[in-house]
Amino acid sequence: MSKQDSSFAIRRLHSLLGVIPLGVFLIQHLLVNHTATRSEEAFNAASEFMGNLPFVLFLEIFIIYIPILFHGIYGIYIAFTAKYNVGHYSTYRNWMFLLQRISGVIAFIFIAIHVYQTRVQVFFGEEVNFDMVHQIVTNPAWLVFYIIGIIATVYHFANGLWSFMVTWGFTQSDKSQRVMSYVTAVVFVVVSFIGVQAILAFI
Repeated sequence: MSKQDSSFAIRRLHSLLGVIPLGVFLIQHLLVNHTATRSEEAFNAASEFMGNLPFVLFLEIFIIYIPILFHGIYGIYIAFTAKYNVGHYSTYRNWMFLLQRISGVIAFIFIAIHVYQTRVQVFFGEEVNFDMVHQIVTNPAWLVFYIIGIIATVYHFANGLWSFMVTWGFTQSDKSQRVMSYVTAVVFVVVSFIGVQAILAFI
């Protein structure tokens, strides 16, 4: 396999992992968090259910953490090596490409800190429950950080979904790509609303 073919294959894998499993996990995670809008008890029950799934550690490592590390590290490599031309060609897609890289870096930092504050703390005897998240986001600085992180992560997923459809050959015509732009914009707005509403419920 030539270097060009290898790079293309890695980019396709990078795109695929951003949607499956990471995009699916993102939506599922935000929906679990959204149970906090119903009650503290509802969130604790949902969190306990997810934490007690069979082979949960195996699932977290191979379905979440390894794909996140690959997608995130390779994404940061792309972000710092890509050529940006918005100053010369300020088209919509060029701006989306730039924002995709910026949001990816923010999302990677946000996810790393979020994993430390929740999952890593479990190994030190902490329990993932409503009170844990409440203690974090009652600090205004952390609340702002979480809101920015959620919006950046959801944007990165939604715009990445558009790129995924192109990369994998599902949307080839200008019309199909334009329609997909509207679809992913709706995904961004709806999922961002779910995520922000969820985090505010912990205050």
